Amino acid sequence: MTIHSSVILGTDVEVGEYAVIEMGVRLGDRVRVGSHVVIKEGTVIGNDVEIGDHVILGKRPGSNKKMARKPSNDLGPLTIDSEVTIGSHVTLYTGLSVAEGVFIGDHVSIREQVFIDKLTIIGRHAMIEPNTRIGKGVTIQTGCYVTADTTVEDSVFIGPCCSMSNDKYMASGKGTHTGPYIKQNAKIGNHATLLPAITIGENAIIGAGAVVTKDVPDGVISYGNPSKAKT
Repeated sequence: MTIHSSVILGTDVEVGEYAVIEMGVRLGDRVRVGSHVVIKEGTVIGNDVEIGDHVILGKRPGSNKKMARKPSNDLGPLTIDSEVTIGSHVTLYTGLSVAEGVFIGDHVSIREQVFIDKLTIIGRHAMIEPNTRIGKGVTIQTGCYVTADTTVEDSVFIGPCCSMSNDKYMASGKGTHTGPYIKQNAKIGNHATLLPAITIGENAIIGAGAVVTKDVPDGVISYGNPSKAKT
């Protein structure tokens, strides 16, 4: 393992084989770091955090000339609160904040400028893009794609392989990027597709495989392609 001399280690910390911990990292008490983990400069990790094997924490975003939206150069450190569990082969970017008790499954990628609130579950192979806020007690199941500029309020359930979009004109340069806004206690069925700038109301239910093109009011059940309210 390689641990920079400036790293601050709490008590009873365990670090696996071939781990690399860079300058200015802070690890709380009873943190468990798996093998082949890379923790990038400045990352802050709270107490009782479990980190699986082959994880990258604090990765900086990249870009090329074609990208219309360049990542910010002014990103704070990755911060991970206490009692967070991180699976194997996970990548968490700098400028991300993960609150207490969050569970992150294997092979998850979460980008910069994202906040994930307490006790949320992020399932295996899920991807969460920048400028997104995830509330408390949310469940995002296996294989979901949460597009940039999305808001998910508390206690939302998102079933497996749900996909979202934030660009109505598909890289034409028109309009603004706005992801879905999903209000508290809504439930989204597996393989549902949510189009840009729609709102899913409180306690609404979206059926499996639905393609949601318009706002869904509070408490409504909507299904089909395009989705329509149950009558």
